[in-house]
Amino acid sequence: MSHPIFDVVHPSWFPILKPLEDSINETLDIVTRGQFIPSVDRIFAPLSTPLEEIKVVIVGQDPYPNPENADGFAFSVRPEVSPLPASLVNIFKELESDLGIAMPENGNLERWSRQGVLLLNRTLTTVPGESHAHQRSGWMEITEVIIREVASRGAVGILWGGNAQQMSEYFESTRVIKSAHPSPLSSYRGFFGSKPFSACNEILEALGKTTITW
Repeated sequence: MSHPIFDVVHPSWFPILKPLEDSINETLDIVTRGQFIPSVDRIFAPLSTPLEEIKVVIVGQDPYPNPENADGFAFSVRPEVSPLPASLVNIFKELESDLGIAMPENGNLERWSRQGVLLLNRTLTTVPGESHAHQRSGWMEITEVIIREVASRGAVGILWGGNAQQMSEYFESTRVIKSAHPSPLSSYRGFFGSKPFSACNEILEALGKTTITW
């Protein structure tokens, strides 16, 4: 697994990714024929957290279409990015409503990742300025295997929107939190008021696991 896409991946993921290597290479061949985001070294950035440390997975759709925002981690942006994407602003609004946590200083969510939250988009790349450009490139089959693996190990699934909720069957019913997507188009249809962060911590606490400092 010598391709630069794997450089950031923690070795604990290699047994899961090895059988997918041909599919990954085929998908990369498709998406790298033109412009794509994020950069190759960020595509698998969520897998930098050791597999055995994953307690929660938040499933996104695909990268932000703004090249400055797309960073590999679902919903996250680099610390210096301003203004924040609308979906992320809505996530922080719900976080404040749910747990009373004020708007963070920046939109980088790697602090969640370091606590065992897998921030994974179903589709890992897109074309700059265009959403869902690579939806049929093969990523969804690859990420489905990754999500199925962490679900089989007892992870809590936070599934926002229909695309993410296609993965609900892989999680134990008591470990799934579902709502509308936080995008401006759907946030008022059930995302706001869903209290996913407190619900997740209640599940983790019941399982005897360390809760997430959101």
